Amino acid sequence: MNIYTINNKTEEKFLRTKTAPFDFSKFSKTEIRELVKTMRLIMIDARGIGLAANQIGLNSSVFVARNENKFYAIFNPVITQRDGETPLLEEGCLSVPGLYGQVQRYEKVILEGQLQNGKKTKIKAWGLLAHIFQHETDHLNGKLYIDKAKKTYPTAESERLKQK
Repeated sequence: MNIYTINNKTEEKFLRTKTAPFDFSKFSKTEIRELVKTMRLIMIDARGIGLAANQIGLNSSVFVARNENKFYAIFNPVITQRDGETPLLEEGCLSVPGLYGQVQRYEKVILEGQLQNGKKTKIKAWGLLAHIFQHETDHLNGKLYIDKAKKTYPTAESERLKQK
């Protein structure tokens, strides 16, 4: 599976389309486990910290993410609460190669959804994890970070800014 990017117009159109809810009744436990495993491997191989299903061409509301050695696989996620400041942070995306941007997102969120076994979950997240959850749920709603970025710049410039 390849990661869809905005460099391909057909893929970009798919990325900008809201995903369908994940229907657990249509998949076996093994198929769900394999989906999560595949998405996790693709994310890690691409050196990402999050990956939404539509980034690999799947029309399903599910994402995987990692933060501080903790792994998440969230199905049918919805951010039910946003709180705190909205700092401007640097953000990149596997579907927008070669570009970074400054994006305002809430410091704290509550994310509700389902785990891979179908059980409901509610996660309070702050800092980078809150940022990741907002980015990935945006993906599943057909939105890209570049749509809300205050400024974008090439990856090379991002690396140069970090060295200052």
